[in-house]
Amino acid sequence: MQSTIRALVLLVVLAAMAGCSSIYRSGHGGNWVGHTQTGQASFYADRFQNRKTASGELYKIGRNTAAHRTLPFGSQVRVTNVRNGKSVVVRINDRGPFVRGRVIDLSRSAFASIGDTSAGLLNVRMEVIR
Repeated sequence: MQSTIRALVLLVVLAAMAGCSSIYRSGHGGNWVGHTQTGQASFYADRFQNRKTASGELYKIGRNTAAHRTLPFGSQVRVTNVRNGKSVVVRINDRGPFVRGRVIDLSRSAFASIGDTSAGLLNVRMEVIR
């Protein structure tokens, strides 16, 4: 009886560890360069200034950084406002946004360089460049 319980506990622990794995299982093979995506971009609220991002670094309004759900930290992404053609290059250092239809969450300065922050959202095309 005890060996059955131990085996079950071991199985549960191994399953939990497998679920926490950080290995990325995508068809990209680790090479995201050229990957494109379209959707909406939002920007961080001012209250997040100096708070830790998922990568561990602090969010700074004036830096051209962004959050994406799956791109590796450090990826360089060109984000283009499809309405006016303006673009900005940002570095991924956080996870999100977790709102349907939004593909990237930009720092305030990055957002302001391609559109009006009073709009709140922009339709963008993003491309991984590095």
